[in-house]
Amino acid sequence: MEFKFTKEQELIQKTAREFAQKRIEPIMFQIDEHNELPDYIPKEIGELGLAGIPHPEEYGGSGADYVSYVLALEQIGRYSSGAATTITGNNLSINAIKMFGTEEQKANWLPELCQGKKCSTFVFTEPATGSDMKMLTCKAKLDGDEWVLNGTKRFATNAERPGPMTVFAVDDQSGYPTAFLFEKHCPGYTISEPWDKIGYRGAHTYDVYLKDVRIPKEDVLGEIGKGFMILQQNIGFGKISISSLALGRAQGALEESIKYAKERVQKGRPIAKFPTLQSRLADMAAKVEACRWLLYRLGYMASNAKTNEDRIQLAQQSALTKMFVTPTSLDVIRDAVQIHGSYGLMKGYQVELFYRDAVVAEIIEGVLDVQKILVGSSLVG
Repeated sequence: MEFKFTKEQELIQKTAREFAQKRIEPIMFQIDEHNELPDYIPKEIGELGLAGIPHPEEYGGSGADYVSYVLALEQIGRYSSGAATTITGNNLSINAIKMFGTEEQKANWLPELCQGKKCSTFVFTEPATGSDMKMLTCKAKLDGDEWVLNGTKRFATNAERPGPMTVFAVDDQSGYPTAFLFEKHCPGYTISEPWDKIGYRGAHTYDVYLKDVRIPKEDVLGEIGKGFMILQQNIGFGKISISSLALGRAQGALEESIKYAKERVQKGRPIAKFPTLQSRLADMAAKVEACRWLLYRLGYMASNAKTNEDRIQLAQQSALTKMFVTPTSLDVIRDAVQIHGSYGLMKGYQVELFYRDAVVAEIIEGVLDVQKILVGSSLVG
């Protein structure tokens, strides 16, 4: 692994930073307050080539790597997790199709997704089973040349946006979970009102209701009954995304704390001159850097995960990274709130927004205790 970025990586990082500062920062509080992302944000993300960063050019992607993906998400996540989620939520289905799809499926779905013209959803969680693949209640029944899906999915991100959905259901042929692809808003597809989350505002999550949704046989993703394998090999990429946004927030909290400390005057001098505050800032900076390089390493691993075994190892390392980065990011942001004092609790201050997002990040894509179990079990075999 090189500790120096390539020119391409630097360009993607610069592009994402400038876009985030010019187009997202001015409306970050508006997105949070109204829980709505302006349509031009995902459109411009696609036009800049940031929707399909680590995916092949032949399918409309940028042909870059996962280090570049992390760098871009770090910059966009610095100002809005909601805006970044139009990339992260989309990326899971793109990955699954790229790894397990037929050539026809790749040609059909990937170009518009990688170019940001459509936005996909990847969902397996259900109301009664959480994320336990062995207890799925969504069913798929083969009827001639079509599969008929029935069931409810929970916490589906981007479910309102046009594009395909990757969904997992227990099929009546194997008795095991199978992954299916279909276009959202088809007959039998409905969604709830969006969940009103405390953070990640602008990134909507829904319950999805599938009632006799008919899917052609050729739109099975991968092999029948092999849904768990697809999930197992793909889920690590989701943790890369969440951890990248957490890193962006932690960096933002550090920057805002330094700025505030230089401006806030106590006893005739800026509080930045107080040794105790400098010590707190030093701790924050060390934690941010530890998160940064653990995550950049994970991006390097993801770029080189070519085999099933590589992707299984990536999933384990992704769990370890998320287990460290998301709570450490929350620690940094909590320190930032302390530095801001009562102002850190007030709407209109970035650290207040960061704090709510950081609480969400510890939960989504796997709660902290589950990540520790995954890491611990892998250590003892």
